[in-house]
Amino acid sequence: MSIFEYNGSALVAMVGKNCFAIASDRRLGVQLQTIATDFQKIYKIHDKLFIGLSGLGTDAQTLYQRLVFRHKLYQLREERDMKPETFASLVSAILYEKRFGPYFCQPVIAGLGAEDKPFICTMDSIGAKELAKDFVVAGTASESLYGACESMFKPDMEPEELFETISQALLSSVDRDCLSGWGGHVYVVTPTEVTERILKGRMD
Repeated sequence: MSIFEYNGSALVAMVGKNCFAIASDRRLGVQLQTIATDFQKIYKIHDKLFIGLSGLGTDAQTLYQRLVFRHKLYQLREERDMKPETFASLVSAILYEKRFGPYFCQPVIAGLGAEDKPFICTMDSIGAKELAKDFVVAGTASESLYGACESMFKPDMEPEELFETISQALLSSVDRDCLSGWGGHVYVVTPTEVTERILKGRMD
């Protein structure tokens, strides 16, 4: 068993028309035993920037604390919020710094950049970035998420349609992976608002 599969996770970020959505499942397990059904995997950095951390739950929480610390230092020095592209480079550098004993996390970063252009990217545990213009996935359910997103995604979706699409993709994918599931957590972010919704899924 890979250490990345120890707690189980499903993460997906998707781009819409001047908006983005990021979603995760809510299960925390120890292999096949479920420990919690309301585990947070998506974290807010600022109003237009979110990060989802799949992989080992303990490392995800540690990495998040380091990222918040670095972002607060940046805010104090620069007197502004970090752009998503800059934040992705920061996450990549922090992960690569620890490449010989890495954080067992696969981050998904989603944000609105200059002129409210959506930015999404994911990376592996040593910070190799993968940028995309449509969607990115991570976690134990990533294979089925790729299939679902590939068939459901279409460009320039409005926020409400984007929510429906990402929710259906997430729920149908976690049903095909026994290490993730137990509902979903979805953020839809537009230039003016952040909508957070909890999804009910199969509770097994």
